[in-house]
Amino acid sequence: MDIITISNMTDSAKRLAVNMKKIRARKHMSQGDICRELEVDRAYISTIESGKQNPTLSTIERIAKALGVSVDELLK
Repeated sequence: MDIITISNMTDSAKRLAVNMKKIRARKHMSQGDICRELEVDRAYISTIESGKQNPTLSTIERIAKALGVSVDELLK
């Protein structure tokens, strides 16, 4: 894997993190709310929201559903 690909993955993870936090705040939801909906540990959601974790497409779809938005809105 070259540096450009790693950089792009990092940018995508950061974009997801920013959008996820923004949408969650707009909907007055806590990380705990998302965790309970997805049945995952809060630390996992925290690493996604900090841009340190690259979740699978399936997880992104589940997050979008929990937030009531499209996958497109999470990744734009």
